[in-house]
This record gives sequence, structure tokens and C-alpha cells, in this order.
Amino acid sequence: MKLTYPTLFTKLKGGKCLVEVPDLEILTEGKDLYDAIEMAEDAIGSKCIILEDEKIDIPVPSKYSVIDISKGTFSSEGKTFVSLVNIDTSEYRKNIIPIF
Repeated sequence: MKLTYPTLFTKLKGGKCLVEVPDLEILTEGKDLYDAIEMAEDAIGSKCIILEDEKIDIPVPSKYSVIDISKGTFSSEGKTFVSLVNIDTSEYRKNIIPIF
């Protein structure tokens, strides 16, 4: 399944970047923007395949235009912007290392 989620990125002084994916209730971070994007992709992929495996409906991504950055969890901590993050759960599943 291919999905695109609006994602909030908050850049902090020093380069660190905090991440929130509101539709999936995901919070993560990266040491810089590039790392934050990778962390968002990984968190979205992991959450979606867990939901698939548990036969739970994956939340429909919100429209980009309805995301209010001022309501983001980290909005008071730095400069926040919205970007879209893509995930293909079939490809993600092929690339993860089995935990067991």
C-alpha cells in the first residue's frame, strides 16, 4: 500500500529536527533534517505494517491544507513546517530485518 502523510518538522537551534505525524500519533526526531525525514519514513512504515498485521485500519492521511502547524506538539520549540512523507508498505516490509 502506498501512502503519503503530512508531517510536521520542527528545526531546533543546533540542527536537530523534531518530527510529528499527527494522523498516526507518531513523534520522533533526527540529528538533522535528512535524518529526521528518514526517521519519519521508518516510523510511518513500522506503524503501518503493525496495523496491517493486526488487521487494524490504517488511518487515511489528512489533506495537506488542513494541517495547522501552530497546533503541532513541538511548534513552540522552533521553526515548524509541513512536508509530505511517502511510504510503500510492501517495499518497506521487504527491506526490514525480521525481529524474530
